[in-house]
Amino acid sequence: MADLEQALAEVAAEMAARGDRGEVASYIPQLGRVDAGKFGIAAATNDGRVLVAGDAGEAFSIQSISKVFTLTLALGEKGDALWKRVGREPSGNPFNSIVQLEHENGIPRNPFINAGAIVISDVLLAGHQPRETIGEILRFVQFLADDETITIDSAVAASERATGYRNFALANYMKSFGNLHHAPEMALGVYFHHCAIAMSCRQLALAGRFLANGGRQPSTGHSVISAERARRISALMLTCGHYDGSGDFAFRVGIPGKSGVGGGILAIVPGVASLAVWSPGLNANGNSKLGSIALEKLAKMMNWSVFAP
Repeated sequence: MADLEQALAEVAAEMAARGDRGEVASYIPQLGRVDAGKFGIAAATNDGRVLVAGDAGEAFSIQSISKVFTLTLALGEKGDALWKRVGREPSGNPFNSIVQLEHENGIPRNPFINAGAIVISDVLLAGHQPRETIGEILRFVQFLADDETITIDSAVAASERATGYRNFALANYMKSFGNLHHAPEMALGVYFHHCAIAMSCRQLALAGRFLANGGRQPSTGHSVISAERARRISALMLTCGHYDGSGDFAFRVGIPGKSGVGGGILAIVPGVASLAVWSPGLNANGNSKLGSIALEKLAKMMNWSVFAP
């Protein structure tokens, strides 16, 4: 097994030299302005180390990675009753697909596609104003990362709202089936804002530590969720965390991961470390092209896999 710090440096150097970096998510205008040449990677280990390489200190829009944190909050509030409103199966379709909702009576396949995350946002509203719920989500992420400087990029949130016609369609469609309990615009307000949380790889790796450590914060021993729930969230990350590219990511990398169209990926090595990687260029499935390649290389170097004996 390679030394982790050296492995991160080698991966970052190799990614920096690559030419084909994918395409940035230009359908959200603010994300389309991000420099595709950026690459950062960080690891927060269960024994307390934080190792970084490349542009790991630069904040980026975490987008759908935030769905890991909102799911954690929603499970804390609703428990297994949550699964009556959202499924746990891979979708096999693009993240913003409306096709399955018609066949499945407005119940999204899983909490990580857009429709599922909009339902989760609706659950978290629970009679509150969107501003209060957005604040609760942000404070939770700040707590996990132990960093109160983490903020929401209001320009990205506004950009998403201005171009989010497909998400408005998803929300209205689910409302027609009774699977949104609040006005669609309220659930979408929460959704757009938590997707616009800005974090660096270092902050994101720290925020994911509880999933790598049986639901507890390694630094304090504080229990965030039960060990069983941490395993289940990680299982959903493995099977559904990369949309219709989830199977390929599990095949190539072999550890749970959640991507975002901002180019970030949060990955979990159970019992070992939380990883975060950022490269803004996306592949055809909307996942970070170099981020996926980098995690595959790192997992091989460190012999990390949930399928290892």
